[in-house]
Amino acid sequence: MEHGVAGVSLRAIAREMGMTAPGLYRYVPGIDALLVAITADMFEELADTVAAADASAPPQDTDLRLHSALRALRSWAITHPAEFSVMFGPSTRLDPEADISPALEAARRFASTFFALCDRLLQEKDIPLPADEEIGPELTAELRSFADTVGLSAHVMQTGAALMLTRCWIRIYGVVCMEVFQHLGFAVNDMEPFFEAELQNLMTGLGVRYLPVEHMGRPVTGTAG
Repeated sequence: MEHGVAGVSLRAIAREMGMTAPGLYRYVPGIDALLVAITADMFEELADTVAAADASAPPQDTDLRLHSALRALRSWAITHPAEFSVMFGPSTRLDPEADISPALEAARRFASTFFALCDRLLQEKDIPLPADEEIGPELTAELRSFADTVGLSAHVMQTGAALMLTRCWIRIYGVVCMEVFQHLGFAVNDMEPFFEAELQNLMTGLGVRYLPVEHMGRPVTGTAG
């Protein structure tokens, strides 16, 4: 996967495995099915990494658990840039309307850690959420579709909570993407301070105490290369 989706072909994979391309068809029906299986494996690995980071913190310390999970996401992404580009790049689309996809199920498991933490935050803290009438009918419909598709729980199923969750994800995902794909590589040598600044701002907005890296063990640092 070092060349991303564009560099994947059944012939090349078969060659790496010491097989012929026709022989590989005995195991997968085609390149699309193979990519789904590979993507599922990647999401499973990322899900395990994030879940392990979450589990490393005391169960009752939601603030620490959230920091650990988000920093684990960044650490995995910057050390697996090719895999990250396959999982989250424009060539990958996890279609909820298709038959049950291993990749979609694995992606849901990855997201479930953050959904559970969001659930706890909503129960523990007085986070102001916009009312449905403040959001607008078009966005409300999209948020409800999103909540149904990814399987959010009762607390997060609220439209305002789903909006809060997606806004948080967009911010964290955005800064991670900028590092993985080196969008600021021409001017910035180390994206970690940018990630931490965004994380601090996000936590403060949620009423969560920000925990600097040195207070909880240092994760992988540096910019993807």
